[in-house]
Amino acid sequence: PKALNAARTMAAMGILAIVMFVGVTALAIIADVRVTESACDLVGFPSAGCADAPQRTVIAQIAAAVFGGDHTFLFYYIQVSTALILILAANTAYNGFPLLASILAQDRFMPRQLHTRGDRLAFSNGIILLASIAAILIYAFDGSTTRLIQLYILGVFTSFTLCQVGMVRHWSRELQHAVDGRERRRVHQARIINAFGACFTGVVLVVVLITKFTNGAYLVVIAVPLLFLMMRGIHRHYTRVRDEMLPDKESTITPSRVHAVVLLSTLHKASLRAIAFARATRPDTLTAITVNVDEADTLTLRRQWDDFDTRIPLKVLESPYREITRPVVDYVKNIHRASARDIVCVYIPEYVVGRWWENLLHNQSALRLKGRLLFLPGVMVTSVPWQLHSSESRAKPRVEHVPGEIRRGLGAED
Repeated sequence: PKALNAARTMAAMGILAIVMFVGVTALAIIADVRVTESACDLVGFPSAGCADAPQRTVIAQIAAAVFGGDHTFLFYYIQVSTALILILAANTAYNGFPLLASILAQDRFMPRQLHTRGDRLAFSNGIILLASIAAILIYAFDGSTTRLIQLYILGVFTSFTLCQVGMVRHWSRELQHAVDGRERRRVHQARIINAFGACFTGVVLVVVLITKFTNGAYLVVIAVPLLFLMMRGIHRHYTRVRDEMLPDKESTITPSRVHAVVLLSTLHKASLRAIAFARATRPDTLTAITVNVDEADTLTLRRQWDDFDTRIPLKVLESPYREITRPVVDYVKNIHRASARDIVCVYIPEYVVGRWWENLLHNQSALRLKGRLLFLPGVMVTSVPWQLHSSESRAKPRVEHVPGEIRRGLGAED
């Protein structure tokens, strides 16, 4: 059973931790190990640059004392083993935090992106988030384990204390339903053990918080309330959005009329495609608009429009300050203001390019305009793409491999 297996594992880990801690402490006392906050306080340590000089860890000093120096094979064996254990310990965070973040995201206390698994069936977003936070902490603390350990100690004993208090509450609820005398004694005993643990871990938490407050522990005092408020704010947002998006009868009402507006700058293939698509939707009204920011360009567009004979009216919006977004937004507002049940659909032709730097040369006005139109009620924005030749390489089909395809006998050609 999982519970029994977990209990045995935790008991073995606890015994190992106690034995190793007692052994390391005894050997440190026997070997006269010395570690201070500043290396300048150590007798015999080189005085030149001692303020920033790294000190040997307790494990390194014990290994050197036990195995006869810092150049023996067993000394290096201990160092390598310690590093591997630390790597394994760091990996547990990448196993635990993404899963915890996924659970919180499922309950709407974290962004929903943390709930989904990636292509490798791992919580990729949680792993990336944890790696980013770790990188920021390492940079902010200059990679100093002496300063970072304060955050670790507070985090560990905070979680220990909360877990023990949670178990006390759990056993208190179990005691209300326990009828058998033997069962009640077992629950009482378990509650006493967890209460004892909660008291001791709580005392350690308070002591560390007070003594290490100025050494970096204050960051935890600031971060924990901020994280709590952030998660409560995320939960309130998701709750508000869910309540706001509940279906009602008004959501099924059909618009009385649909006004289609095609935005033009010049007459080209992308513009004609947008007009053709807008006409195919059979709106009640269809109008092409352009903003007069340059008289010569506007006259050229009018002449091309008359020669091409699209049989759609072209309306020119004046813009004395050569601004595109505001005249279009005002025009759309005026159409929707005439009837609240009308829908205005704005069609915007856009270029599709294949290179990232080409995006900087196109579609900037369209992005700004869409950003404003999306906030207007009763307005729909439709992008009509036109693929340039540079995008053809991106359109080629790419073989996507999925986990387990080799086991199922699927080859690359499949």
